[in-house]
Amino acid sequence: MWDKLVQIWKIKDLRNKILFVLAMLVIFRLVAHIPIPGVNAEALKELFASNQVLGLINIFSGGSMQNFSIVMMGIAPYITSSIIFQLLGMIVPKIEEMQKDEAGRQKINMWTRWATVPLAALQAYGMIALLRGSGYQILGDISTFDMFSMIVTITAGTIFLMWIGELITEKQVGNGISLLIFAGIISALPGAVQQIVLNFDQSQLFMLLGFLAITIITVVGVVVINEGQRNIPVQYARQIRGNRAYGGTSTHLPLRVNMAGVIPIIFAISIILFPSMIAQFFVSAQTEWIASTAQWVIGIFNNQLIYGILYFVLVFAFTYFYTEVIFHPNQIAENLQRQGGFIPGIRPGKQTEKYLANTTHKIIFVGALFLGLIAILPLIMRYFTGVQALAVGGTSLLIVVSVVIETVKQVESQMTMREYE
Repeated sequence: MWDKLVQIWKIKDLRNKILFVLAMLVIFRLVAHIPIPGVNAEALKELFASNQVLGLINIFSGGSMQNFSIVMMGIAPYITSSIIFQLLGMIVPKIEEMQKDEAGRQKINMWTRWATVPLAALQAYGMIALLRGSGYQILGDISTFDMFSMIVTITAGTIFLMWIGELITEKQVGNGISLLIFAGIISALPGAVQQIVLNFDQSQLFMLLGFLAITIITVVGVVVINEGQRNIPVQYARQIRGNRAYGGTSTHLPLRVNMAGVIPIIFAISIILFPSMIAQFFVSAQTEWIASTAQWVIGIFNNQLIYGILYFVLVFAFTYFYTEVIFHPNQIAENLQRQGGFIPGIRPGKQTEKYLANTTHKIIFVGALFLGLIAILPLIMRYFTGVQALAVGGTSLLIVVSVVIETVKQVESQMTMREYE
């Protein structure tokens, strides 16, 4: 490992790229601590400590939402916009065609950026309204101008982070959006360790060792599932062209256990947050049945058992859904047939497509089950120990480990390119 680090440092171009990425992450963390005026910070922390859903959203804002900073929405609106255009690619044939060439993808990226602006403004307004109606006295009496100023500031903060994320991605040493989320999670670690040290009691020793053991097991599990794949053998038929023979080689088609990554968790959070956020607007309604219905919806989602079951089911379902979006057995079967490839014992064409679809559904079951368990791990730990899991538990570990693996692979590929040169 040390030899690799020395080798990276000696390559000037790669060293400069890594230093640039680190500088951007430092800027992000500095901006995340610039608060919007007029906020009761203590009441805000109390709300986030008592609400599991807001804790999850805080992860994807890089921890800046808990500070009510100028970048409090993080890059969540940009992620939402990206998901919308991915789904539109399934529905609108023109967008699906555009996704296949570079010029079309650049145009879709431009539309994604434009769509981020109204989404950021809408989410900023929704979050401000949610905090005002939470009953924690987080925001005092604010005028219409103050509300407008807050929304504009928060929207500008999201666009600023989106720009930083794209600058990082251009350096090809990691995905910029993922690294911003990663930096937010890691930044909470020193504070968590400090709290453990300050409040340490010998009676908590076995519980802390238990947390440590669960963390290690979770990290190992995340690595195994993220790197796990089923290799489907593929044989290419020998073809004679003139005096030369082509093909006749054997290779494999890798099917990953977790093709969806952390996207299903993001989908599930968006869905599970929506009803309670909408209900907050109607809690103070003058019509009694509307106000009582809104209160009932909020109570349902505050129930840890119901929340946990819904969260698990949504993550499980979205894992299958997103895999269907990104993995197309018909295209793979068609490409194999065109190139003279086949899976031994399976007829090319429709039979190959059916075989790949069935095999994918079987192995994705393990990935979906694992993601669902990772998502509700903090709730399970809280039920058995009565202690809120640090850094919202399994979801944070899943993001951190996934980002580290992805970044290391990109750095290694950069080094390999220079070795060939």
